[in-house]
Amino acid sequence: MSARAVGLLLGFAADRVLGDPQHLHPVAGFGNAAAALERRLYADSRPRGAAHTAALVGAAIVVGVVAERAARNPVAQAVATAVVAWTVLGGRSLEREALAVDALLRAGDLPAARERLTHLVGRDTSALEESEVARAVVESVAENTSDAVVAPLLWGAVAGMPGLLGYRAANTLDAMVGHHNDRYERFGWAAARFDDLVNLPGSRIAGAATLLASPGTARSAAKAWRRDAAAHPSPNAGVVEATFAGALGIRLGGTNRYYGSRLEHRSVMGDGRAVRPEDIGRAARLARRVGIIGAVVSASGALLVARRTAGRRAIASG
Repeated sequence: MSARAVGLLLGFAADRVLGDPQHLHPVAGFGNAAAALERRLYADSRPRGAAHTAALVGAAIVVGVVAERAARNPVAQAVATAVVAWTVLGGRSLEREALAVDALLRAGDLPAARERLTHLVGRDTSALEESEVARAVVESVAENTSDAVVAPLLWGAVAGMPGLLGYRAANTLDAMVGHHNDRYERFGWAAARFDDLVNLPGSRIAGAATLLASPGTARSAAKAWRRDAAAHPSPNAGVVEATFAGALGIRLGGTNRYYGSRLEHRSVMGDGRAVRPEDIGRAARLARRVGIIGAVVSASGALLVARRTAGRRAIASG
């Protein structure tokens, strides 16, 4: 097995067991650097935003290239890839946050559940009813299973440590500046569009993995994907939210209220009932299975890349 494949599997396992690093998280450091550069570059223009995105994603890729070249043997490469993958992945932390909201709902503490939900979503949670809190959690679990697990693993399989770090940089920038508001409508345009682009393969693999992870409801999940995904404002979140809705037998989508009194009316996905608090745990278990499938697919992809690379080298040397 290739060092890259082993590293991705070890990094996935580390994330499942340990969750995010608790101190000096590299993503937090990247966020601080991005905010500092934004203060210097910001203007209400797409070109400035594009320069901001290109500089930061490019720097992350360069760090990955340097780290990969510094690992001079297969063992060092596997360990380095595992460490980078662990810092980039966020599946276990996503699950913990979702289950924390679930526990508060089960305890009957709706105000605390609304507050804890702000760790997962950017919408205004202050007036959400119990079912709307549960819906927001399930939607976040679905979307982020692609964004924080499957997509980075796929980029790691294709491009190693530069792929892992470049992807996480793009995804972090989208979360920071890719918003529809007065400040970021133009400046954040490049970050949002680039994040859409790099998430296209991951969201489709995550959607397919959802079908595999829920064989009993795969037909309903596939139907929701075909019929409902394209109506979502995101070309990627729609895929995983629709397949999760079909797999779980629930309805996702509806009206979301964001801070600043902005309302967003999203098409309904799925044919099932409204979301209930007990669906949070079901969604978390489904996400766990989807993540495992994504890790296996990514490791297999890394093996294929390694074999093709070795074949080209053999031809060149012969």
